This record gives sequence, structure tokens and C-alpha cells, in this order.
Amino acid sequence: MTLNTLAPTSPIAGRGLRLRRWDATDEADVETFLRGCSDPEFRRWNTPLRPITDPTAARATLHSKAEATRAGTGVAFCVEDADSGAPLGHVGVSRIDRVMRSACVGYWVLPEARGRGVATRALTLTADWVFTDLRLHRLELDHAVGHEASCRVAERCGFRFEGTLRGAMWEAERRDAFRDCHLHARLATDPEPHGPR
Repeated sequence: MTLNTLAPTSPIAGRGLRLRRWDATDEADVETFLRGCSDPEFRRWNTPLRPITDPTAARATLHSKAEATRAGTGVAFCVEDADSGAPLGHVGVSRIDRVMRSACVGYWVLPEARGRGVATRALTLTADWVFTDLRLHRLELDHAVGHEASCRVAERCGFRFEGTLRGAMWEAERRDAFRDCHLHARLATDPEPHGPR
């Protein structure tokens, strides 16, 4: 997998959305990323590896995501409305294993964009890209037990529930306590949930 394959030079577009790489040097991107990670609903279900509480931390996280892209282990996209260009959220692919042809995917949606199918459409676009352009075989998705909205998104996008991972993620806003998460996955050979790619 080459860098150019992992990091498309043009945005991924479809389903009324555009997925483009975050830019750590762009103040608007930093502010949007910080706003998403500061949202109480995000914080209820996610505890980032490093606290993201100010622009400096948000910028550092975006730089680390760019480094993962250069290393070929991950890529992060800002989800935008295809017509207006308004930011709607985030979707990222991480833990890319080129030998096993597998990866993990995660996403969040800004408060004002919820209820419009953004997560479902962004996840569908990303999965199509992972299976078609990156030629991976397995894409995993996990979420905290109890996060029913994320569970519904996963199932709508063809990510089958595979079980419960005990103590596999941090509790909300803690790094000294753990909670269970549900594991979903989709294979390149699974039936299409939304028609042909």
C-alpha cells in the first residue's frame, strides 16, 4: 500500500458528503476538531488517548493523525456537506495491518449535524473506499456498550455484531477504569448493505 493510495489527493465524495483529510495547519480545522472532541455526547462515549481540551492539543492530535497517514497505519477525514462545504464530523481508519488486510474505523458527528444520517453515509463511503481502494479484507468497529445510536449505524452499514470485548475501552473521561465494548465487523466479501459500490 503506497502513501498515495492511503492518502487520496482528492476528497472522497458521494451520498451528499465529501471526505477530506484534516489539516493541522488550518485554524478552522483545529477549531472544528476541538469542538467535536469537546462535545458532551462525544465525551460520554469516547476517551481519547490524549486529552483534547484546547487548540494546542487538538492540533497535536491532527499532526499525529497526519503522521499515521505518512506511516501507512491510518487516515482521518473531516466529513463535509458536499454542497455547502460545512463541516459535519469525523471518520477515521486506524490500525491498518497490510499483512492481515484489516483495519478499524471510528466516527463522530457534530451536534448540529445529528439526525441527518451523516454517520451512516460517512461510514458507508469509508467502508467502500477501504475495500475498493485500499483492498483490505476486514474492517472492525467498536463502541461502548450502551451506545445504541452507534450500534444502529454499524448494523445499517453492514457491520455485523460479533460479541462483547470485556474491559476494552476506558470509562468516560477516565484512564484508570475500563468498560466493555461491542465489536462489529464487515468483510469485503459480505453482501452490500446499500446496493453496489
